[in-house]
Amino acid sequence: MKIFSAEQLHQADKVTTEKEGISSLDLMERAGTQIFNWLHHRMQGAQVPVHIFCGIGNNGGDGLVVGRLLIEHGYKVHVYIANFTDKRSKCFLINYDRIKSVTKKWPVLMTSSADFPEIHPDDVIIDAIFGIGLNRAPEGWVKELIQYLNAQKAFRLSIDIPSGLHANQPIADPEAVIEANHTLTFQTPKLSFFLPESGKFVPYYEAIDIGLDQEFLDKTEPLAQLILKPAARQFYKQREKYAHKGDFGHVLIIGGSIGKIGAAVLSTRAAYRMGAGLVTAYLPKCGVSVMQTAVPEAMVIYGSGEEYVSEFETDLKPDAIAVGMGLGTTAEVVQALKALFKSAEAPLVIDADALNCISANKDLLKLLPKNSILTPHPGELERLIGKWKDDYDKLEKTKKFAAKHKCIVLIKGANSMVVINDKLYINTTGNPGMATGGSGDVLSGMIAGLLAQGYDTLLATIFAAYLHGSSGNILAQQQGFESIMAGDIAEGIGAAYLALFEAEPPQQQEESQDSS
Repeated sequence: MKIFSAEQLHQADKVTTEKEGISSLDLMERAGTQIFNWLHHRMQGAQVPVHIFCGIGNNGGDGLVVGRLLIEHGYKVHVYIANFTDKRSKCFLINYDRIKSVTKKWPVLMTSSADFPEIHPDDVIIDAIFGIGLNRAPEGWVKELIQYLNAQKAFRLSIDIPSGLHANQPIADPEAVIEANHTLTFQTPKLSFFLPESGKFVPYYEAIDIGLDQEFLDKTEPLAQLILKPAARQFYKQREKYAHKGDFGHVLIIGGSIGKIGAAVLSTRAAYRMGAGLVTAYLPKCGVSVMQTAVPEAMVIYGSGEEYVSEFETDLKPDAIAVGMGLGTTAEVVQALKALFKSAEAPLVIDADALNCISANKDLLKLLPKNSILTPHPGELERLIGKWKDDYDKLEKTKKFAAKHKCIVLIKGANSMVVINDKLYINTTGNPGMATGGSGDVLSGMIAGLLAQGYDTLLATIFAAYLHGSSGNILAQQQGFESIMAGDIAEGIGAAYLALFEAEPPQQQEESQDSS
């Protein structure tokens, strides 16, 4: 699924009306009808008071369409107009007249906080105050209205986007945004739904197809792409009946130090669970017995370092290398990384302490092999690219970093994001239970396991992130968020593979809260 900017969606509206020979009013009727159908299917005629708050632009027009249709079908509806300016859209005005023709109780024109209605906790609030055309923060009594609605215990449903939130710009005023319980967004979700600062206002959403021109959507380069199950299913490579372990590659895991051998254990186990034919762990001497006990399937080699890996000298010719998990940041490690970057012929997954070594020794970036995969959590990312003003600044800096160093950056967290040049891919699986030590080590091993099997670097990164979150989701359903451990995620990879081919229950939405 593609994610478009507000400007692109406005253009899609224009193209659709021109190609279909319909008016903007017709498109608004179509959109409002889809929202009504969603509500009618769930409410089934229930006489619960529905309070619809409309602005005076096209989002308000959408709300008026919904209100008119609810009234026509016998629902108990109260419509309010946030009358904060005399500038009204044409479609709003027409739908304002239409709703007055179907009810004796005309919409309430609100001009101050004195007009705020009483709302019962069992009522329903529909937010249609501002849409994606908003270009500044709500102010004055309109901001007070948003805060008043947020303070109510009634269910809050936003049309297209929570009022006060921008589709693809930083939040102007976080105290002037509707805290929606659910959002019905038109055609495609918005980028702001997936960023830490703004995503909290959209805990749940559904994309409602309003029939925008498919050719335009297909040909238009999006801001980002969501990775959903249908795409992930296509990534999967079926195994041949007569395959052997040599067909599925050899992973080299370089990591571990005194007290942190477990990080290398988790990565090693994950690489095997992803399907790598062979996995070798390169450890300090103190980790050999631990690894051979914890993962007896793995081969282990070690250098001269007792507590830390001091060099990476081996005759192995691996198909993929993952480095950094629990590695430490000693001077010896830094020198060993320099040698590895100069000599590595296999694709590299660079994580944890290897990233910290790069941040402290930026000359390592000059040696970084092309198409390396960096997997920082937010703290590690900040050390790599510097501080950012907001989430959008973070993405722009990450894009420039990835392009400059010809690498792939996987930003770990809720809605993990894969950045390559100017392209952005957003993962849709995961949950808060995955915010636990070692989760990222598992992910690095998973990526390396796919690389060894012949997946290209971008595909391996995206697919591993999806399966990583899917494993976490399955675990959350079985045992809850709090009890998930990183080792569980590695053990759940098989179930995540199987889930790729399970049918989805109707209306199920994948939502990412991966906080590895």
